[in-house]
Amino acid sequence: QVQLVESGGGLVQAGGSLRLSCAASGRTFSNYGMAWFRQAPGKEREFVAAITWLRSYTTYADSVKGRFTISGDNAKNTLYLQMNSLKPEDTAVYYCALRGTAIGDVRTAQAYRYWGQGTQVTVSS
Repeated sequence: QVQLVESGGGLVQAGGSLRLSCAASGRTFSNYGMAWFRQAPGKEREFVAAITWLRSYTTYADSVKGRFTISGDNAKNTLYLQMNSLKPEDTAVYYCALRGTAIGDVRTAQAYRYWGQGTQVTVSS
């Protein structure tokens, strides 16, 4: 089993920044990549950003491109999301996810086997 623990969420004013962290533990040897998703009240969970360790490939949702940066350290099983120029519409619970295989589109929730409990990000206007 793999355990994921997110941290770094909080309340910030529009235009501000936050850095989310995710620590993975357990059977992480099958870590093909990780990602951040988010879910706002009354909405479905949506993709934010992903990283695959092979060639350090990263991809972002259009809504966060240029404002958010995903990074991580596969050897240390840690993942980060630097969020700048935050907007009220970024308010959501942010989830860290880890792939157990190389199968599937990294921008979809179905590609990830393990999930954290989430951390709340609230952006005030």
